[in-house]
Amino acid sequence: MAVGTEQERLSALKANADIYIINRENVQWLIEKSGIPFNYDTVVIDELSSFKNHQAKRFRALMKVRPKVKRIIGLTGTPTSNGLMDLYAEFKLLDMGERLGRFIGQYRNTYFEPDKRNGQVIFSYKPLPFAEERIYKKISDITVSMKAKDHLKMPELISSEYEVYLSDSERKKYEELKKELVLETEEGEITAANAAALSNKLCQMANGAIYDEEKEVVKIHDRKLDALEDIIESMNGRPLLVAYWFKHDYDRIADRLHIPFAKLDTPESIARWNNGELPVALIHPASAGHGLNLQSGGNTLVWFGLTWSLELYQQTVARLWRQGQTSETVVIQHIITKGTIDERIIRALSQKDMTQAALIDAVKANLMTIRDNPRENKKIGGVCYDQRML
Repeated sequence: MAVGTEQERLSALKANADIYIINRENVQWLIEKSGIPFNYDTVVIDELSSFKNHQAKRFRALMKVRPKVKRIIGLTGTPTSNGLMDLYAEFKLLDMGERLGRFIGQYRNTYFEPDKRNGQVIFSYKPLPFAEERIYKKISDITVSMKAKDHLKMPELISSEYEVYLSDSERKKYEELKKELVLETEEGEITAANAAALSNKLCQMANGAIYDEEKEVVKIHDRKLDALEDIIESMNGRPLLVAYWFKHDYDRIADRLHIPFAKLDTPESIARWNNGELPVALIHPASAGHGLNLQSGGNTLVWFGLTWSLELYQQTVARLWRQGQTSETVVIQHIITKGTIDERIIRALSQKDMTQAALIDAVKANLMTIRDNPRENKKIGGVCYDQRML
């Protein structure tokens, strides 16, 4: 196990063994800085989707030594979490570009066409009508797809929504802040950068608080906190896993809870959860989505704040809904603030449309051309804000 300090990793790599295990964060170090010759016959990449970025340092480092590898195997449950574009880098590692092309431009030109753009600047691509079928045919000879439910005895997965409603005064605050954010954007096309920023603010508001310019937390409402407290009470002491997204979400949840809880970010806290010592545990999808076994601690997950990332969403759910779960059912609850961006995110997740275009479209719904009914729209600087959207 080549983990720990640099010296500990070096000692492990110099040991006489048949199999060496290293985490993906140290792949670049192993190849470029460790000084250990890369003489491995076989490479197995767990969570191959973490190498989907062809510009990432870990991808480029592994490609340098790829010709030395006689056999390579990639494992992932989410090969196309952000669309078919993800497959290029993943399969280039597997076959060095034999099937999908040696260059990303070649892959794009063959299977995609520009989607969101501003003049000559292209923000996203969409697959051509034939792309999916042809891509799958190209990679079929080296791909095996197996679903856990077809080969393992998996518990039933139950998904539900816990809807919360804003009061008139809370709704007014949300709409006012949303309006200010919308009007801050430039006229014309919504780019990925400002769409992401606007979406981020709207998600914060839906959860109940928002960071101001000084990074201070401005409280909007407590509706999701009230819902979470109600869910915890209904659990009657049974353990509950809570997924949060923003730091102020965690802080506000921690302030509200009056029972033992812990953030699952250390081996000790994870052990306490799996031993049944925690009635409530908080988890952040980005830091605990991959490779964590939490099924021994409970069978219920609540999403306090949602994420646009289908990969992080699925991986977080899979911490409980996996082999070894002793309960017959796994319950996934989503606290949704009605009339907010939460509804668009949960819809996109259910449709598995986690491309950049989905985020941009959700935000762009706030910027409308002038409708026929001027009473429902307010035009400012050529940008029209529709109060009925989101």
